[in-house]
Amino acid sequence: MDINGLRSLVTLAAFIAFVGILIWAYLPSHKARFDAAAQLPFEPEQERRE
Repeated sequence: MDINGLRSLVTLAAFIAFVGILIWAYLPSHKARFDAAAQLPFEPEQERRE
């Protein structure tokens, strides 16, 4: 296998990983968790007592 074949395999692996991340991010089961995380900057800070 030459360098171009290796580059093609790496590109294909990166594309598959990208599609996998997209599918994971848009699964309906994750929506509630992502919505809660999106609201974190707007919640008041809680005081820590250490």
